Amino acid sequence: MYSQIEIDSQFDGKLQLIYLNQPDSYNSLTQVMLGELRNAVHKFSNDDNVRCIAISGKGKAFCAGQNLKEALGFDEDDRTIQRFVIEYYNPLVLEIVKCKKPVVALVNGPAVGAGAMLASICDFTLATESSYFSFAFANIGLIPDTAGTYYLPKLVGRQLASYLSFTGKKVPATEAKKIGLVADVFSDAEFVEKSMEVLAQLSHAATAALYLTKKAFNKSYNFTLNEQLDYESIIQQDAAETEDFKEGVAAFIEKRLPNYKGK
Repeated sequence: MYSQIEIDSQFDGKLQLIYLNQPDSYNSLTQVMLGELRNAVHKFSNDDNVRCIAISGKGKAFCAGQNLKEALGFDEDDRTIQRFVIEYYNPLVLEIVKCKKPVVALVNGPAVGAGAMLASICDFTLATESSYFSFAFANIGLIPDTAGTYYLPKLVGRQLASYLSFTGKKVPATEAKKIGLVADVFSDAEFVEKSMEVLAQLSHAATAALYLTKKAFNKSYNFTLNEQLDYESIIQQDAAETEDFKEGVAAFIEKRLPNYKGK
Protein backbone atom coordinates (compact mmCIF):
# COMPACT_ATOMS: atom_id res chain seq x y z
CA MET A 1 0.00 0.00 0.00
CA TYR A 2 2.82 2.41 0.89
CA SER A 3 6.15 2.77 -0.90
CA GLN A 4 8.10 5.34 1.15
CA ILE A 5 6.61 4.91 4.60
CA GLU A 6 6.11 1.81 6.72
CA ILE A 7 3.29 1.17 9.20
CA ASP A 8 3.63 -0.85 12.39
CA SER A 9 0.51 -1.50 14.49
CA GLN A 10 0.69 -2.13 18.23
CA PHE A 11 -1.82 -2.84 21.01
CA ASP A 12 -4.39 -4.41 18.67
CA GLY A 13 -4.18 -1.43 16.33
CA LYS A 14 -4.68 1.24 18.98
CA LEU A 15 -1.18 2.57 18.24
CA GLN A 16 -0.06 3.20 14.67
CA LEU A 17 3.66 3.79 14.19
CA ILE A 18 4.48 5.51 10.89
CA TYR A 19 8.10 5.18 9.79
CA LEU A 20 9.65 7.40 7.13
CA ASN A 21 11.27 4.62 5.13
CA GLN A 22 13.96 6.00 2.85
CA PRO A 23 17.04 5.37 5.01
CA ASP A 24 19.51 5.65 2.11
CA SER A 25 18.55 9.34 1.74
CA TYR A 26 18.21 9.86 5.51
CA ASN A 27 14.45 9.93 4.99
CA SER A 28 14.53 13.13 2.95
CA LEU A 29 11.01 14.21 2.09
CA THR A 30 9.58 13.64 -1.38
CA GLN A 31 6.20 14.28 -2.96
CA VAL A 32 5.37 10.59 -2.56
CA MET A 33 6.42 10.44 1.09
CA LEU A 34 4.62 13.68 2.01
CA GLY A 35 1.44 12.46 0.32
CA GLU A 36 1.60 9.02 1.91
CA LEU A 37 2.27 10.49 5.34
CA ARG A 38 -0.63 12.88 5.02
CA ASN A 39 -2.98 10.09 3.85
CA ALA A 40 -1.91 7.80 6.69
CA VAL A 41 -2.49 10.48 9.35
CA HIS A 42 -5.89 11.27 7.84
CA LYS A 43 -6.87 7.61 7.77
CA PHE A 44 -5.84 6.94 11.36
CA SER A 45 -7.43 10.17 12.58
CA ASN A 46 -10.79 8.87 11.40
CA ASP A 47 -10.34 5.24 12.49
CA ASP A 48 -12.25 4.71 15.74
CA ASN A 49 -9.96 1.83 16.74
CA VAL A 50 -6.81 3.99 16.54
CA ARG A 51 -6.00 5.92 19.70
CA CYS A 52 -2.48 7.22 19.06
CA ILE A 53 -0.14 7.92 16.12
CA ALA A 54 3.66 8.13 16.20
CA ILE A 55 6.06 9.23 13.47
CA SER A 56 9.69 8.08 13.35
CA GLY A 57 12.46 7.39 10.85
CA LYS A 58 14.08 4.19 9.63
CA GLY A 59 17.86 3.99 9.76
CA LYS A 60 20.22 6.54 11.30
CA ALA A 61 18.12 9.69 10.80
CA PHE A 62 14.67 10.95 11.66
CA CYS A 63 14.44 13.17 8.59
CA ALA A 64 17.03 15.16 6.62
CA GLY A 65 14.43 17.61 5.28
CA GLN A 66 13.27 18.16 1.73
CA ASN A 67 14.79 16.19 -1.13
CA LEU A 68 16.27 19.19 -2.93
CA LYS A 69 16.74 17.49 -6.29
CA GLU A 70 13.04 16.77 -6.45
CA ALA A 71 12.07 20.26 -5.31
CA LEU A 72 14.29 21.84 -7.96
CA GLY A 73 12.83 19.53 -10.58
CA PHE A 74 9.37 20.64 -9.51
CA ASP A 75 10.42 24.22 -10.27
CA GLU A 76 11.68 23.22 -13.70
CA ASP A 77 8.22 21.89 -14.54
CA ASP A 78 6.94 25.48 -14.42
CA ARG A 79 5.47 24.96 -10.98
CA THR A 80 6.97 27.19 -8.34
CA ILE A 81 8.35 26.30 -4.93
CA GLN A 82 5.29 28.11 -3.60
CA ARG A 83 3.07 25.55 -5.31
CA PHE A 84 5.19 22.73 -3.87
CA VAL A 85 4.70 24.09 -0.36
CA ILE A 86 0.97 24.65 -0.91
CA GLU A 87 0.33 21.25 -2.48
CA TYR A 88 2.48 19.00 -0.30
CA TYR A 89 3.63 20.63 2.95
CA ASN A 90 0.67 22.71 4.02
CA PRO A 91 -1.90 19.88 3.77
CA LEU A 92 0.35 17.65 5.89
CA VAL A 93 0.75 20.35 8.55
CA LEU A 94 -3.01 20.85 8.77
CA GLU A 95 -3.66 17.09 8.87
CA ILE A 96 -1.34 16.66 11.86
CA VAL A 97 -2.59 19.75 13.69
CA LYS A 98 -6.28 18.84 13.33
CA CYS A 99 -5.76 15.09 13.88
CA LYS A 100 -8.27 13.62 16.35
CA LYS A 101 -5.59 11.43 17.92
CA PRO A 102 -2.33 12.38 19.65
CA VAL A 103 0.53 12.58 17.13
CA VAL A 104 3.94 12.00 18.69
CA ALA A 105 7.32 12.44 16.98
CA LEU A 106 9.93 9.82 17.88
CA VAL A 107 13.18 11.47 16.82
CA ASN A 108 15.77 8.72 16.48
CA GLY A 109 18.51 10.75 14.78
CA PRO A 110 19.16 14.04 12.97
CA ALA A 111 16.07 16.15 12.28
CA VAL A 112 17.00 18.88 9.80
CA GLY A 113 15.05 21.62 8.01
CA ALA A 114 11.54 20.43 7.25
CA GLY A 115 12.39 17.30 9.24
CA ALA A 116 12.96 19.40 12.35
CA MET A 117 9.67 21.18 11.73
CA LEU A 118 7.84 17.89 11.13
CA ALA A 119 8.79 16.91 14.68
CA SER A 120 7.89 20.36 16.02
CA ILE A 121 4.33 20.37 14.64
CA CYS A 122 3.50 17.07 16.33
CA ASP A 123 1.75 17.26 19.70
CA PHE A 124 5.05 16.50 21.39
CA THR A 125 8.45 15.01 20.63
CA LEU A 126 10.48 12.27 22.28
CA ALA A 127 14.11 12.04 21.22
CA THR A 128 17.20 9.90 21.58
CA GLU A 129 20.12 11.40 23.45
CA SER A 130 22.30 11.31 20.32
CA SER A 131 19.80 13.06 18.04
CA TYR A 132 19.85 16.74 17.12
CA PHE A 133 17.73 19.41 15.44
CA SER A 134 18.73 22.02 12.88
CA PHE A 135 16.42 24.58 11.28
CA ALA A 136 18.89 25.09 8.46
CA PHE A 137 16.61 26.69 5.86
CA ALA A 138 18.67 29.90 5.65
CA ASN A 139 21.77 27.86 4.84
CA ILE A 140 20.31 27.32 1.37
CA GLY A 141 18.59 30.70 1.14
CA LEU A 142 15.08 29.70 2.22
CA ILE A 143 12.76 30.46 5.13
CA PRO A 144 11.37 27.96 7.66
CA ASP A 145 8.26 26.46 6.09
CA THR A 146 6.23 23.46 7.34
CA ALA A 147 4.66 26.01 9.74
CA GLY A 148 8.12 26.98 10.97
CA THR A 149 7.40 30.69 11.09
CA TYR A 150 4.22 29.97 13.07
CA TYR A 151 5.24 27.33 15.60
CA LEU A 152 8.96 27.88 16.19
CA PRO A 153 8.59 31.35 17.84
CA LYS A 154 5.75 29.95 19.96
CA LEU A 155 7.84 27.00 21.11
CA VAL A 156 11.11 28.78 21.95
CA GLY A 157 10.39 32.55 21.77
CA ARG A 158 11.12 35.04 18.98
CA GLN A 159 14.79 35.69 19.73
CA LEU A 160 15.77 32.05 19.94
CA ALA A 161 13.62 31.19 16.91
CA SER A 162 15.47 33.88 14.96
CA TYR A 163 18.85 32.64 16.19
CA LEU A 164 18.16 29.02 15.28
CA SER A 165 16.69 29.96 11.90
CA PHE A 166 19.35 32.49 10.93
CA THR A 167 22.30 30.29 11.91
CA GLY A 168 21.03 26.74 11.35
CA LYS A 169 22.75 25.78 14.61
CA LYS A 170 22.66 22.10 15.52
CA VAL A 171 20.71 21.71 18.75
CA PRO A 172 21.48 18.49 20.66
CA ALA A 173 18.42 16.73 22.06
CA THR A 174 19.31 17.52 25.67
CA GLU A 175 19.50 21.23 24.83
CA ALA A 176 16.34 20.97 22.74
CA LYS A 177 14.51 19.73 25.83
CA LYS A 178 15.75 22.68 27.88
CA ILE A 179 14.47 25.23 25.35
CA GLY A 180 11.09 23.58 24.80
CA LEU A 181 11.57 21.87 21.44
CA VAL A 182 11.42 18.39 22.94
CA ALA A 183 9.20 16.96 25.66
CA ASP A 184 11.59 14.23 26.82
CA VAL A 185 14.94 12.66 25.97
CA PHE A 186 15.97 9.05 26.57
CA SER A 187 19.29 7.29 26.16
CA ASP A 188 19.69 5.56 22.81
CA ALA A 189 19.68 2.15 24.51
CA GLU A 190 16.43 2.84 26.38
CA PHE A 191 14.64 4.90 23.73
CA VAL A 192 12.39 2.17 22.33
CA GLU A 193 11.36 0.92 25.78
CA LYS A 194 10.78 4.36 27.31
CA SER A 195 8.97 5.85 24.32
CA MET A 196 6.72 2.80 24.06
CA GLU A 197 5.73 3.28 27.70
CA VAL A 198 4.50 6.77 26.83
CA LEU A 199 2.74 5.60 23.68
CA ALA A 200 1.09 2.74 25.57
CA GLN A 201 -0.33 5.22 28.06
CA LEU A 202 -1.74 7.41 25.26
CA SER A 203 -3.11 4.38 23.41
CA HIS A 204 -5.26 3.48 26.41
CA ALA A 205 -6.17 7.00 27.54
CA ALA A 206 -9.40 9.01 27.28
CA THR A 207 -8.87 9.85 23.61
CA ALA A 208 -11.71 12.34 23.25
CA ALA A 209 -10.37 14.40 26.15
CA LEU A 210 -6.91 14.46 24.58
CA TYR A 211 -8.39 15.67 21.29
CA LEU A 212 -10.43 18.38 23.00
CA THR A 213 -7.33 19.49 24.91
CA LYS A 214 -5.44 19.68 21.61
CA LYS A 215 -8.23 21.79 20.06
CA ALA A 216 -8.21 24.15 23.04
CA PHE A 217 -4.44 24.62 22.86
CA ASN A 218 -4.71 25.43 19.14
CA LYS A 219 -7.46 27.98 19.79
CA SER A 220 -5.37 29.68 22.48
CA TYR A 221 -2.95 31.07 19.88
CA ASN A 222 -5.63 33.42 18.57
CA PHE A 223 -8.14 33.82 21.41
CA THR A 224 -8.26 36.44 24.14
CA LEU A 225 -8.44 35.17 27.73
CA ASN A 226 -12.20 35.71 27.86
CA GLU A 227 -12.71 33.91 24.55
CA GLN A 228 -10.56 31.02 25.76
CA LEU A 229 -12.50 30.75 29.02
CA ASP A 230 -15.77 30.61 27.05
CA TYR A 231 -14.34 27.95 24.74
CA GLU A 232 -13.10 25.90 27.71
CA SER A 233 -16.60 25.82 29.18
CA ILE A 234 -18.05 24.61 25.88
CA ILE A 235 -15.63 21.78 25.25
CA GLN A 236 -15.52 20.80 28.93
CA GLN A 237 -19.21 20.04 28.52
CA ASP A 238 -18.35 18.02 25.41
CA ALA A 239 -15.82 16.06 27.47
CA ALA A 240 -18.33 15.51 30.28
CA GLU A 241 -20.73 13.87 27.82
CA THR A 242 -18.25 11.18 26.74
CA GLU A 243 -18.32 7.55 27.85
CA ASP A 244 -14.73 7.94 28.98
CA PHE A 245 -15.69 10.62 31.50
CA LYS A 246 -18.32 8.34 33.03
CA GLU A 247 -15.79 5.51 33.17
CA GLY A 248 -13.15 7.79 34.70
CA VAL A 249 -15.50 8.91 37.48
CA ALA A 250 -16.66 5.35 38.14
CA ALA A 251 -13.07 4.10 38.33
CA PHE A 252 -12.16 6.90 40.73
CA ILE A 253 -15.09 6.10 43.05
CA GLU A 254 -14.44 2.35 42.87
CA LYS A 255 -10.69 2.87 43.36
CA ARG A 256 -9.65 0.96 40.24
CA LEU A 257 -7.86 1.70 37.00
CA PRO A 258 -10.16 3.09 34.30
CA ASN A 259 -10.87 1.07 31.16
CA TYR A 260 -11.23 3.81 28.57
CA LYS A 261 -12.74 3.06 25.16
CA GLY A 262 -11.77 6.31 23.49
CA LYS A 263 -15.41 7.36 23.11
